[in-house]
Amino acid sequence: MKLYRETHRFEPQVVLFINGQFPKTMPLLDGFKKIYCTDGAYAKLLEHGIQPDLVSGDFDSLALSEINAETKIVETPDQNATDFEKILKIIIEEGFKSVAVYGCSGLEQDHFLGNLNSMLKHKNEIEIRCFDDFGFYFFAENSMEITGFKDEIISLFPFPEAKSVFSKGVKYPLNDEDLSITTRIGTRNTITGNTAYIRFKSGNLLVFVQSTNL
Repeated sequence: MKLYRETHRFEPQVVLFINGQFPKTMPLLDGFKKIYCTDGAYAKLLEHGIQPDLVSGDFDSLALSEINAETKIVETPDQNATDFEKILKIIIEEGFKSVAVYGCSGLEQDHFLGNLNSMLKHKNEIEIRCFDDFGFYFFAENSMEITGFKDEIISLFPFPEAKSVFSKGVKYPLNDEDLSITTRIGTRNTITGNTAYIRFKSGNLLVFVQSTNL
């Protein structure tokens, strides 16, 4: 019996740009079905010569007249949710199952924590991975494999706790240990083989993989 569920290769259908810090090197966009952004990220995308398929937000920082006629506009004035969460809901409603997010971190840290909250709320509806200049991060499934990052740094951060955590294929494996933001966290480990394995019983585990090989 396999203790770890083999995870399919992450192949995002949508690339989403939100109003954080963009990476120094922008991703290749040919493999995505759609390019979406929030209104706060629209001008920065244009600076990189990228025209999104859809832009969403309350448009308090962007006039509708500034948007290309071929770009779909979705106004989301609800102030009880962030622009990131609102556009995530649009992507989910359109039936997409995976999204790569850029601009999730790097500027105001309260925005970053709010973005993590949105990721956590919708992690069971869509596969979300956020990318920056240092690597990528996501909320883990209860049993999963991470393949292709030998010798890279991996961190397991309880959010706020994760119970009965197992890991192998890393320099310092965990064996049925509880992680908590107030006691012990699992940062700065190293992936020792082609595949790292993670399993935990309950809670939430935020995984960071440090890599420029993306």
